[in-house]
Amino acid sequence: MKRKSMKPRSVVWDHFSKFIDDTGIQKGKCNHCEKDVTTRQSQLSLQSLSSSTQEGGGNYQLGTLSSWHFDQDVARRKLAKMTIIDELPFMFVEGEGFKEWVECIQPKFRIPSRWTVSRDCYDLYLKERKKLKSYFQNSSQRICITTDTWTSLQRINYMCITAHYIDDNWTLHKKTLNFCPIGSHKGDDISMAVESCLLNWGIKRVFTVTVDNTSSNDVAVTYLKKKINGWGFGILNCKYLHMRCIAHIINLVVVNGLKENIEVVKRVREAVRYFKSCCEMEGIQSKYHLSLDVSTRWNSTYLMLRTAEKFENAFDKFATIDPCFKFDLVSGKECDGVPDSLDWDYIRKTVDFLGHFYDLTLKISVDCLLQEWKMSDDLTLANMGENMKVKFDKYWGDPDKMNKLIYIAVVMDPRYKMEFMGFALSAVYGNGKGLDLTHKIKSVVYELFDEYKRMFANENANINDGHVHSNAIENLDEEGSKKRSRMNLGSQFLKHKIEIGETKNKSDLDCYLNESIQVVEENNEFDILLWWKLNSNRFPILSHMARDILAHLQIVK
Repeated sequence: MKRKSMKPRSVVWDHFSKFIDDTGIQKGKCNHCEKDVTTRQSQLSLQSLSSSTQEGGGNYQLGTLSSWHFDQDVARRKLAKMTIIDELPFMFVEGEGFKEWVECIQPKFRIPSRWTVSRDCYDLYLKERKKLKSYFQNSSQRICITTDTWTSLQRINYMCITAHYIDDNWTLHKKTLNFCPIGSHKGDDISMAVESCLLNWGIKRVFTVTVDNTSSNDVAVTYLKKKINGWGFGILNCKYLHMRCIAHIINLVVVNGLKENIEVVKRVREAVRYFKSCCEMEGIQSKYHLSLDVSTRWNSTYLMLRTAEKFENAFDKFATIDPCFKFDLVSGKECDGVPDSLDWDYIRKTVDFLGHFYDLTLKISVDCLLQEWKMSDDLTLANMGENMKVKFDKYWGDPDKMNKLIYIAVVMDPRYKMEFMGFALSAVYGNGKGLDLTHKIKSVVYELFDEYKRMFANENANINDGHVHSNAIENLDEEGSKKRSRMNLGSQFLKHKIEIGETKNKSDLDCYLNESIQVVEENNEFDILLWWKLNSNRFPILSHMARDILAHLQIVK
């Protein structure tokens, strides 16, 4: 009995039709070009059809097929991108293992030399720099700047300047604008270097400049205030431009608390430096690994102490089996012996103490914690709390001298708003002073909102007068015109509501503050940028203000 023919299962036959030629050989005819090929050739042809990908994105578009061909230039660009992302040495491409892998994957790829890869990386940098510079010049988004300087072992002064901003899709960006030598750490040199960098990138809409607490930075920011106001892009005459680095202040506060017992920390540091491992002998199982700290960064010291405390028994065991361990530490210059039981007791208290600061970015409850520790019956905690409170009060003791944007960031969080701000300030400063400070902050919030409202009205007026804002000038094609028309219609509607007095009586800010706070379960993560993205249409002016403030504090994780 003749066997029943089976339906072809390979997807190749969606593009080819079978037939038998005059010699009796089964072949296939392409449904697109009508070219005859053998069955084997048909299957090979299918391999040249692949899921199309978006250039640079790498996201597969399932369900679509397109012809694919090898492109040497595209492959080289991807190789350069891989070198940068994975921080590979340029000589990586000359390794035998890489050559064998390329030969297996794509024999047609001509492997470039290390010099060619370095040029490709630089070309990629220039391309990305051009795109970013175009964004800065054409966007109305304000940029927050952070900068720091230091001196290398070779006595060369360096400066790093970083930009932070939130784009139209409510995505937080961090871009290093410049890393360069600088003449000195004086205010004049710093200000000139920052100004030159901003002009080179076409950045004039600067919202804040975050620096550490040296007096030279005060001079630099004063100079930048004049420049930014002169460019015509200062918010409230740059009243809130200068932001003192919160992380730097916290570091000073914690270091001040540790200074009286620094010898204990040194003993642990040297023990970690010497220590090999006796964990298996003591049966210690931990996911943590010992690591040395950077003595000038309190958070790394905290991590070192937190991990070392878990290995206390291993340290004691090692001191027993290796006499050199104790001898070398006793005779060392950095410390005066092996950590003893009293030292470890202090370390445990310190680790618990510093744990409150480790994940801290901005919590005004720190003052409450320090007050509590100052009154502790434990002398160790009381001394640390006292020392830290002295440094805390130097920078944050007088709220009238603080940049009010620190508080306004809390107001821009829909989980807190002004309601929480009033409660927290009363808890820290007492009912009288707390209530007075709450009124001041609310006044600043409305002052800042009115400034954004004025700027928004001016930009709309320029559009309606025929001067389209540079952010809208991207394409001159028909689709671009439609986009501008839709934007103009929305701007005209907002202007109409302002003219009839509706928005004046009940502004974005009023609506936002009068709404109930966003309730979030304690264990659930809250994406503040996503919330503002979903609600930006309801608060068109306030959302612009929120973007600048949230980018400035980099509170989004």
